[in-house]
Amino acid sequence: MSSSTTAAVPNAIDNVDHGVAAPAFSPLYRQIKGLILKNLQAAEWRPGDAIPSEMELARRFRVSQGTVRKAIDELAADNLLVRRQGKGTFVATHAEQQVQYRFLKLVPDQGDRTSQGPAERRIIDCKRVRAGVDVARALLVRSGDAMLQVRRLLSFGGEAVILEDIWLPGVAFKGLTAERLSADRGPMYAMFETEFGVRMVRAEEKIRAVLAEPEQSALLKLPALTALLSVERIAYTYHDKPMELRRGMYRTDKHYYRNELQ
Repeated sequence: MSSSTTAAVPNAIDNVDHGVAAPAFSPLYRQIKGLILKNLQAAEWRPGDAIPSEMELARRFRVSQGTVRKAIDELAADNLLVRRQGKGTFVATHAEQQVQYRFLKLVPDQGDRTSQGPAERRIIDCKRVRAGVDVARALLVRSGDAMLQVRRLLSFGGEAVILEDIWLPGVAFKGLTAERLSADRGPMYAMFETEFGVRMVRAEEKIRAVLAEPEQSALLKLPALTALLSVERIAYTYHDKPMELRRGMYRTDKHYYRNELQ
């Protein structure tokens, strides 16, 4: 079967929930991509796991190996899968070096993100709250739903650089505490994967310049009314389900925000 055909995959495509899989009229490789995504969401393969070979997946879905390869190529481009020469294809994890800095766009004036080393993290607060209207709207939950709110300070070289307020759905992150956040030394998103089964696969950000409020100035050790970069991020898990609202105040006196456009 050609990888360019748009015919439905026999049995495999016909028997899936089309509310989750790609529409039947989409290219065949996109339908296979949707099925692989469904397997990832169902945790058949967890972050760090090897997925079956292209040949095995081709047999499972009754399509050509080329069709599977094209689907995997797109998933790798989306940073959901990672190809390793001579080893196979693996589910991407935020614990990997090349993925750790995927959502951190702040770069020091001298060097790159990796040259400044990992951020020193201080958890200021971690509490259970009810979703306000703006948080509920961002995370597609009901106003008043249980949420977890985290405030933390990120420092580089002993200097506070980022102040973040983070909102997480209470049910999905039940049991997360300030102590657990403080004790974990790896990336926060990696802990979300391993301990709560939530993988952040993409994010949207809104950026604007603001003046620091008194409490923000104090925590960042800045003069009053210092200009900051406000970065509001909504992070999504599979199938565009929002799982985190994060509002960060970034110092840019020694750093700049760098994004790559393609």
